[in-house]
Amino acid sequence: MSVLKVGSLFSGIGGIDLGFQQAGFEIAFANEIDKDACKTYRYNFENCNLIEGDIRNIDVNSLPYVDVLTAGFPCQPFSVCGNQKGFSDKRGNLFFEIMRIADSLQCPVVFLENVANLTEHDNGKTFNVIHNELARRDYFIRYIIADACNYGIPQHRTRTYIVAFKSQSACETFRFPDECNLTKRIFDVIDKTVKVDDSYYLSPESSQYERLGKAIIDSEQIYRFSDYGIQASKDGISFTLKANMGTWYNRIPYIRDNFGIRRITPCECLALQGFPKEYSFPDIPNTSAYKQCGNTVCVPVIKQIANQIKLLSKGGQFKLQNTHR
Repeated sequence: MSVLKVGSLFSGIGGIDLGFQQAGFEIAFANEIDKDACKTYRYNFENCNLIEGDIRNIDVNSLPYVDVLTAGFPCQPFSVCGNQKGFSDKRGNLFFEIMRIADSLQCPVVFLENVANLTEHDNGKTFNVIHNELARRDYFIRYIIADACNYGIPQHRTRTYIVAFKSQSACETFRFPDECNLTKRIFDVIDKTVKVDDSYYLSPESSQYERLGKAIIDSEQIYRFSDYGIQASKDGISFTLKANMGTWYNRIPYIRDNFGIRRITPCECLALQGFPKEYSFPDIPNTSAYKQCGNTVCVPVIKQIANQIKLLSKGGQFKLQNTHR
């Protein structure tokens, strides 16, 4: 059987791509506009066909055929943490660029990822637009709102996942992965016994150290400053990592390890997103690395969904097309 091909839009550092790759798919092309994110992507994906630049400038005639088109399109227009302008925000309208490319490629499956609030935004009108745009292109859709901690990741990260099929029978047969018991906690993926670079540690003379020192009463939790004071995680499950870690250092979670009180590192953020240990950052500013961590996805969740999609191809539920234009 031929390898299933994926085209990736709004690829970021490749979290969705990595999940599909781990499930046995091949990434035919990817697109990302953020220069530092592109550096990280290329650093970790050898011989990648990464199209760096604005999605609106993509020449669809230059793209190879793919079986699955994926897009973690900009979430700020729909997020409760953003301005929630939806399609009136130019970033929200980038959804229609996904449709432009889907129109050209006519791929059997479209996979979309966005914030949990997507289905509720503007009293459901935003989601209805997305559904109707897919439906008028003869796609049948399934969606789920899922928290990563129910799929093996010690982080609360609730997202909307949409899978759209050209085949009605494939859509009816498709099942999202079952939830599972969480067997890992924060410090199963972050090693408190290893000393990191001194720059991550707070000085014992600082006011932040004093405040956190009083607040950290459970060494198995992770902590962060918020508008409401210092927040602690619960049950060894991290709160959601956010892109604003790259602009507000106070939003980066803190831990007490064997050597002091410190911020978690960008690589530890990746660990909480389920990235493998060998995935790393090139020489980019830490602010960019933290932003990339907050913008990416939980890889194991994507892998599990990709595996469910792959099962249908084995059952002949959607036609594989190997011709390239």
